[in-house]
Amino acid sequence: MSRRRVTLADLAQAAGVSRTTASLVMTGRARELRISHDVEQRVLRAADELGYRPNAVSVGLRTGTSRTIGFVSDTVATSRLAGDMIKGALEAARERGVMLFIGETEGDPELERGLLHAMHDRQVDGLILAAMYTRTIKVPKDVGGPAVLLNALPKTPSDLPSIVPDEVEAGRAAARVLLDAGHRDGIYTIGAGPALRNVPPQSVAAVERLVGIREVLGEAGVKIAGGRMCVDWLPELGFAATADLLKKHRPKALICLNDRVALGAYQALGDVGLDVPGDVSVVSFDDHPIASWIRPKLTTVALPYYELGRKAVEVLFAQMGEEAKPGEVHRVAMPVMHRDSVATRS
Repeated sequence: MSRRRVTLADLAQAAGVSRTTASLVMTGRARELRISHDVEQRVLRAADELGYRPNAVSVGLRTGTSRTIGFVSDTVATSRLAGDMIKGALEAARERGVMLFIGETEGDPELERGLLHAMHDRQVDGLILAAMYTRTIKVPKDVGGPAVLLNALPKTPSDLPSIVPDEVEAGRAAARVLLDAGHRDGIYTIGAGPALRNVPPQSVAAVERLVGIREVLGEAGVKIAGGRMCVDWLPELGFAATADLLKKHRPKALICLNDRVALGAYQALGDVGLDVPGDVSVVSFDDHPIASWIRPKLTTVALPYYELGRKAVEVLFAQMGEEAKPGEVHRVAMPVMHRDSVATRS
């Protein structure tokens, strides 16, 4: 025999309040309407004891909301690297009593259009449009309603807020790691640079990281000795770029534009008998799992996937409450993970 669902009337009676008061407490409006703390706690305790859950359908009809958010990405959901972006969004949504509907487009515009229509058919209250890698995107015409861009910037001016990693500050942080360790010469970049034009196609991260690196080194009177660009940031291309550099130069420090490039650089340095960090210091970006697997462990500036996901939900709720600034870009800090790949120079 199934157990009867606990109703709002049951909750109100158990707490000794009116149905209106019980409803206001359970919809999070107690403080707004100056319901006393004692009454609020009494209702919440009764709800916990009775196992009361609001009827989502009736709440939606009453409030005009579905308490759901759509999360549409290219390949975030199927990536082991950026999964924490979804985890952060899920936890932030759960704290607000909201469910997350997740869909993946695999970069297919038609599939994206169909997913957006499906989200709207389910009357989601807002949308998060996410990208696996930080990039500029064409904002779909079918977005409609409150929406934010996650790990993406609009190709053309848009009212949608964007949440992205603070890549410029990450570049500054990587350069400071080397300066603080006493490096003043023999610094090379692998993966992009040394000039801002020497970047892989459509790589927002490459440009912004280089901007930060060049800024901090320039202010310290330190010139980047040179660099090698990789068309993609993969270990084999990092190896080839570093091996090519070593034919003509003996670096004292490498700034690799991501950890997979750094893995290739480690191998190229080892092939010519150079030790990390004894002969060459290495600093990188992303905090990919390989950064803590390789030896010595890699000092790197981490991509804050979890914090990006949480921030996207926070900004989306601000937008739904008409508190967000149209087109504002929110940059999330990228922390330095200090490990063993940078040596102090006298």
